[in-house]
Amino acid sequence: MKVSYHGHSVVKIETNGTNILIDPFITGNGLTDLEADNTKADVILLTHGHNDHVGDTVDIAKRNGALVVAPFELATYLGFQGVNAHPMHIGGSHEFAFGTVKLTQAFHGSAYTEEENQRIVYTGMPAGILFSAEGKTIYHAGDTGLFSDLKLIGERNKIDLAFLPIGDNFTMGPEDAATAAEWIQASHVVPVHYDTFDVIKQDPQAFVDLLDVKGSVMKAGDSLDL
Repeated sequence: MKVSYHGHSVVKIETNGTNILIDPFITGNGLTDLEADNTKADVILLTHGHNDHVGDTVDIAKRNGALVVAPFELATYLGFQGVNAHPMHIGGSHEFAFGTVKLTQAFHGSAYTEEENQRIVYTGMPAGILFSAEGKTIYHAGDTGLFSDLKLIGERNKIDLAFLPIGDNFTMGPEDAATAAEWIQASHVVPVHYDTFDVIKQDPQAFVDLLDVKGSVMKAGDSLDL
């Protein structure tokens, strides 16, 4: 399994011959190495409905015929736009041909801003994602603040790789994210959701230095094998 990072909270997983994108915010993301027009995906996993996570989902999904997996209200909203969407909700898991997806709690918001209509559309509860395939488990926390049930996620899952937000202001800051890393007991932790906007500027290496487990600062385009 190959896992790569592409700026903000964008993660790509290549497993079992399937290309999976998590939260493909590409257009407007000054830190990504991807180009929306030629990005390929078989599956898109979404944590919540904010524009900097839904990103280019509709265009990528339609162009590639990709399956979108998202919390129910968000999946329904995207389905109205002609996307092939599989709805899920927090606590639920589903075994797909490419791997198993389970949605976890995340303490945040979830709404899509339609700028052309000057309208905000509620898209249900935000979530984190536990993805398992090839005997490995990846945890993408989405956007979240620190909450004590992260301990339960760590106790019930052997997490090989975790992506945790550190930007502060909208999500956990570095110190809270370091506590989250301790609680989830992941073997390897990577910081995400920082530096994209001025209000979430952080020093990712300083976060990694707080960890008692292996941590890595991944630049856009960096990859690792699990």
